[in-house]
Amino acid sequence: MSYTALYRKFRPGRFEDVKGQEHIVTTLQNQIKADRIGHAYLFCGTRGTGKTSIAKIFARAVNCEHPVEGSPCGECASCKGIAAGTSMNVIEIDAASNNGVDNIREIVEEVSYSPAEGRFKVYIIDEVHMLSIGAFNALLKTLEEPPSYVIFILATTEVHKIPITILSRCQRYDFRRISIETIVERLRELMDREQVQVEEKALRYIAKTADGSMRDALSLLDQCIAFHFGQELTYDKALDVLGAVDTEVFSRLLRHVLEGDVTGCIGLLEEIVMQGRELVQFVTDFTWYLRNLLLLQSSDDIEDIIDVSSDNLLRLKEESEMLETDALMRYIRIFSELSGQIKYAPQKRILIEIALIKLCKPNMEQDYGSVVERVRVIEDKLENGVAVMPAGVQGYAGDSDFGTQAGARTAKERPPLPKAIPEDVQAVVDRWQDIVASAAMPMKQYLRDARLSLGGDSRLLVVVEDGLASDYFLRQEGHKELLEQMLADAVGKEIDVTVQTVPNRETFEQNYVDLSQLIHMDIEEE
Repeated sequence: MSYTALYRKFRPGRFEDVKGQEHIVTTLQNQIKADRIGHAYLFCGTRGTGKTSIAKIFARAVNCEHPVEGSPCGECASCKGIAAGTSMNVIEIDAASNNGVDNIREIVEEVSYSPAEGRFKVYIIDEVHMLSIGAFNALLKTLEEPPSYVIFILATTEVHKIPITILSRCQRYDFRRISIETIVERLRELMDREQVQVEEKALRYIAKTADGSMRDALSLLDQCIAFHFGQELTYDKALDVLGAVDTEVFSRLLRHVLEGDVTGCIGLLEEIVMQGRELVQFVTDFTWYLRNLLLLQSSDDIEDIIDVSSDNLLRLKEESEMLETDALMRYIRIFSELSGQIKYAPQKRILIEIALIKLCKPNMEQDYGSVVERVRVIEDKLENGVAVMPAGVQGYAGDSDFGTQAGARTAKERPPLPKAIPEDVQAVVDRWQDIVASAAMPMKQYLRDARLSLGGDSRLLVVVEDGLASDYFLRQEGHKELLEQMLADAVGKEIDVTVQTVPNRETFEQNYVDLSQLIHMDIEEE
């Protein structure tokens, strides 16, 4: 006989076998016992939570000749026929492939014929949200007033796509995600029956990976058992099969990030890739790892919610004290965005490398969280006695390779100070703020960003960045002359101005003397 997958072999046959949906099971059993059976039910919830299984059990129970506490007996001819798929009273329809108006019209025509045996004809329409608008409209009248012997059970994973006119005619039951403890308990029970040795830690990881789906958990367990057939399934073997990464690797990765060690992060990612790990799963698991750290920071009594071993919990607590909450939330944001991008990306590794570099180099971003992280890096350097230079000077406080040698090198590259500054040039520098304020746009904006320096023959240099500002003063006629006239009106003397351009502010710091700093005048920008 051919092998039967675990999720099919152990599909619940009675309400008592259903795990994690007690609120629905109890309600349906009471309806059957009290003979208060509805005509239309809507089962909605995520995949693998028991919607179709409960629908089939319910179909058997309402037609069972000898129901036991609202559950099918499993022994009568009706129960056996429905279980074997030979009964004409239970009709299963996949709306994903039968979603047209004609398919629903066939159902409407069949509804008029009463069941040959048993009490009810039960129509189970799976993935009902896939029906077209015309199909929903064709079903609407029959769903509202079906014959007394017809029951509709609609199952869907996307209830928001179902028209409100359909929703209002059904009893709605929301299936919950199944807890990790419930899944582990069920897997342990089935493995005892199958006489397969499985480590408890492996079961917990499989249950966590299943994300609330019992069917996914059984499929993953089936896959792991097949790979290591005849051997005990350990935690490490489960990680190998599922392409997952141990939490110890996440701890190493986080410490590399805290140290700003890009090389260490990329090297660790290389190890993960060479081991054949699944990168999408890696991103998801590391995001959960960061989430656990945030929960530990947020509350003192959170251990029951975080599903980790006692050893891992101690390590998580230690690491949660090494991180600021703002920085941790920034890490989670970056990897949460990554998890949404990476699923269908052709170059997954490159996206992960970019994200890791962002974690290590907050100066790559300009949002609030990145600024806070950059301040933290500067504070750490100051506490450790490392000289931190302003952002305009060669190097940056957030760079991991920045130190006193860079500061000394920058100091040597600074241009020599002038022996004296002419009085008329000093007068322009003293009144520069008022001169800028009196200018019209766009000159006003360009002068705000300009820097003042001294050139040959003691001429005033107005240094602007290459681009719109340089084009305005050097390539458009009249603007440089207008600036000279404004300076003459301000100081009462004619001022010869030379406009020069630099590619960026760093180049200005290296090659020019900033007169505003030399004369100790702070320019306040509006």
